Amino acid sequence: MSGTKTRGSKPRTGDGAVAGADVRVGMRRASAFLARRSLDTHRRAWAAVFAATAATTALLGAFALVLGSLLLAGPPVERYAGADAVVVADQRVTYTAKPWGSEPRTATAHLPERVRLDRSLLARAAAAEGVARAVADDSVPVVAGHGTSAVGRSWPAAALTRYELTGGRAPRSASEVVVDSALAAESGGPGGRVTLQVDGAARRYTVSGVAGTGHRSGAPAVFFTEARLTRLAGHPGTVDAIGVLAERGVSEAALRASLGDAVAGHGGGERGPRVLTGAGRGEAEQLDALGARGDLLTMLASIAATVVMVALLVIATTLSQAVHQRSGELALLRAVGATPRQLRSAVGREAGRVAGAAALPGAAVAVPLGLLMRSLLTTDPLPLPVPVWLPLAAGVVGALIVALVARPVALLAARSITRLRPAVALGAARAPEPDEPGRPRTVAGVLLVVAGLGSAGAATAQGGQAAALAASAAATSLIIAVALLGPWIARISMRVLGAPLRRAGGVAGFLAARSAAAHHRRLGAALTPVVLVVAFVCVQLAAGSTLERAADRQASDALRADLVVTGPAAGIPSGVADAVRGVPGVSAATGLLRSSVVLAHRETGDPELDRYPVLGVTADQLSGTLDARVTAGDPARLTGRGTVAVGRDRADELGAGVGDTVRLRLGDGARVRLRVVAVYERSLGLGEFMLPREALAAHVSAPRDRQVLVRSKDGAGDAASAVRRALAPYAGLDVRPAAADDVRISPSSSDQDDALTVIGVGVIGGFALLAVVSTLTLITVGRRPEFRLLRLVGAGRGQLLRMRVLETALVTVAGLAVGTAVAAIPLLAFALTATGSLPYLPPVRFGVLALAVTLAAAAGTVLPGAGSGAGRTG
Repeated sequence: MSGTKTRGSKPRTGDGAVAGADVRVGMRRASAFLARRSLDTHRRAWAAVFAATAATTALLGAFALVLGSLLLAGPPVERYAGADAVVVADQRVTYTAKPWGSEPRTATAHLPERVRLDRSLLARAAAAEGVARAVADDSVPVVAGHGTSAVGRSWPAAALTRYELTGGRAPRSASEVVVDSALAAESGGPGGRVTLQVDGAARRYTVSGVAGTGHRSGAPAVFFTEARLTRLAGHPGTVDAIGVLAERGVSEAALRASLGDAVAGHGGGERGPRVLTGAGRGEAEQLDALGARGDLLTMLASIAATVVMVALLVIATTLSQAVHQRSGELALLRAVGATPRQLRSAVGREAGRVAGAAALPGAAVAVPLGLLMRSLLTTDPLPLPVPVWLPLAAGVVGALIVALVARPVALLAARSITRLRPAVALGAARAPEPDEPGRPRTVAGVLLVVAGLGSAGAATAQGGQAAALAASAAATSLIIAVALLGPWIARISMRVLGAPLRRAGGVAGFLAARSAAAHHRRLGAALTPVVLVVAFVCVQLAAGSTLERAADRQASDALRADLVVTGPAAGIPSGVADAVRGVPGVSAATGLLRSSVVLAHRETGDPELDRYPVLGVTADQLSGTLDARVTAGDPARLTGRGTVAVGRDRADELGAGVGDTVRLRLGDGARVRLRVVAVYERSLGLGEFMLPREALAAHVSAPRDRQVLVRSKDGAGDAASAVRRALAPYAGLDVRPAAADDVRISPSSSDQDDALTVIGVGVIGGFALLAVVSTLTLITVGRRPEFRLLRLVGAGRGQLLRMRVLETALVTVAGLAVGTAVAAIPLLAFALTATGSLPYLPPVRFGVLALAVTLAAAAGTVLPGAGSGAGRTG
């Protein structure tokens, strides 16, 4: 009898566990059955979700690939390919400060100019254990022939690149050089003559030999005697780097340790000398490669954060709409006895299966998309590697993010229906779905609107990076608020556009207006992706256009010169400006020496090291060639080594005026205290700081001007001819009319900026447009019963088509208006702070955006419903 059970008796523990397991298995089977049948029944609706999740996976995986490739990137080893180790000064500076209520933090920045080593370290490195030979390596920019840029080095340093003589002999006097194979044709080989220009007029040298190397070695090279190269370099007490050749059998680790002990504590930057081996030797060649990588990583990380936000919004909007369109079906299942757990499990299984199926093709597409984005960012100084495992890892990252997000979003969307009691659910199945969002969603949306407006207001009261971050936060908050408040925005849009829609469309307009008015939730879901793409693209395009337009205007207004002298990549010798000033008909001429300074400051309490462009000018020639619109002080006092002129916005941020001192780190890390002698307005075009040229020249890797601005007395034509004759002894120079781009501190457009624009606007904007199509397609597919009902009550096919066209116009106009308004708020704050003017977006760009949004809306609204109600009306 022990195996039997009587009324009122408790089941045995083992029997209860078995029964519970059977129940759980039955529930899982029921959930799986519901999920399979729903996927079969709603194939078209889930197809839109499939497309959105596949695109999300592809985009996330592509960014993971690019960011991973950039993190692994390092400058290639070319110049020091023959060295076992390289000793260099530390190219980094740090700033430590204690944020409010936190532990001290340290900010680090890379320096753009060469930090040099004391020459005494050469003997210490040579005496280190395991060192066979230590070679001082200096370099100077050289212009060979009629304008070929080359690098000048000493002949002993040729061993560091594994150059070997292929003809002739090593140089023995100051008038002899060895050229590499790239320059051999210009010189005629050993015994020939070659014209070289270093930092003065070009002169002729005798080619004593030709050298070659078996691998890529960068720019063409010219080798002087060591004594001659030291004089040309102009810093006899210091060296650029020390190349080390190890004894046979010495390991890399042992060499690095012995060299580190030998040179430690003997100068060489803020943290002392560094010993580089292996792939790290490339850092000694490309000074700012890692700094540029850090800047690019920061910008790409910012874009990637936007990508994640956009992706989450797209997945949430698409899945929520797919589930909400089935609310009646879910309510009916709940009414006939399906448990909340079964329904949630079924919905979660559907979303998981669709996301899992979409993740596979999305991950595959992520690889070519990521490689395309990587190709846009690849530059010679810093090639981006792609290890075999990286594409696979990037695809997995994108797939995992989508798979992890899809199921919780679907469960959250189904929560309001699945938790109803069966009796209540039966009424919900018959009643139309409420259009108003829930109170928590409305409150969250309102709070985000307030936060966005507050961030925009804070941006107008701040400057620099803080203003840009506040404006970006405002844009993000407002976009998410639109997604949450979509039904309310749809209701307001209908009140504004409903009457014109009814008057303009006749019967079709009446149907479109009534349909939109009856389904605010649906219209809000349709508006959300349109607002997203419009707001995002407007912010990305208008921010750059506003800054570029203001900088162009300031540079154009500042230009007083009518001629400009330009040169090769090696730069213009310092004597050119003096030669131009002596030309009859020239009233003023100043060389423009460009570099960067590092400013240590706090941003909301955190330590920051920001780099700003600086211009080296000749004070007594400045007023004739440039008008910086000085608001205080006198730029003619910009002389000596302790003075600086500061842009007005930066001076306000630093709290500095004429007579005050500012602390800066120059491009080579030198800490200086400079007295402000002038404050000027046109800093967007000319840069934040101006220094005397002679003071800046001592702290740059090569003191070569980028341009020489020339102001003529009577006419540019006559003066240009005279200037060309005066510059005949110099090679590779050009004289032409001056333009605003010649004085702008940065070019109007760079390859990197263009690449980031393509990635930020093209790729993400294209993804957002795909989200528009998929979301609207999903909504249109869900309205097929509505279209069939309208056909049954007498609506014609033409009327239904016109209704959908008018609905497309409604969504497009409302989306463009709301998206533009959302973008205008942070853009206005940013533009007023950064430029003092209104934001600017070229009308052609906005027209292209409006056309793209219109086509996407039509593709999602008109085309999927083309066959709706195609049958006979009976």
